[in-house]
Amino acid sequence: MNQHIILRVITKILIAPIILFGLYVQFHGDFGAGGGFQAGVIIAVGFILHALIFGLSTTQQVMPMWVVRTAACFGVLIYTGVGVYTMLNGGNFLDYDFVSHDPVGYAVAGQHLGILLIEAGVGLTVAAVMVLVFYGFADAAGLFGTERD
Repeated sequence: MNQHIILRVITKILIAPIILFGLYVQFHGDFGAGGGFQAGVIIAVGFILHALIFGLSTTQQVMPMWVVRTAACFGVLIYTGVGVYTMLNGGNFLDYDFVSHDPVGYAVAGQHLGILLIEAGVGLTVAAVMVLVFYGFADAAGLFGTERD
């Protein structure tokens, strides 16, 4: 792929806006369309594009397997942690009213913070699992064993 300089340059230009758009979808999800799942897929696309153009070994140097696995576990931990926290505060699992301790805007602040945290956990998990699935399929198929032509 070294001779395809245009693809390499365009990919380097596009990866940052792809990830930035994924973050926009992530943090805009509690106000409109979008959320954690969509953002996770968009962010994963940035890393998959990197692997397709620069090779799997290069992408695994940028995003090692242990980092991706840790991110997937941490996303699930955030999601579950919010649910357990609401139960410890006297609510049901993921009852966002019990997330905030603000007596004035109790329900509104709790709903907003709860949804933001849940969507962050989902986005992190989805992005990491999508990259893990791509790593697994690409490695098993032997597509990127050597630098592609």
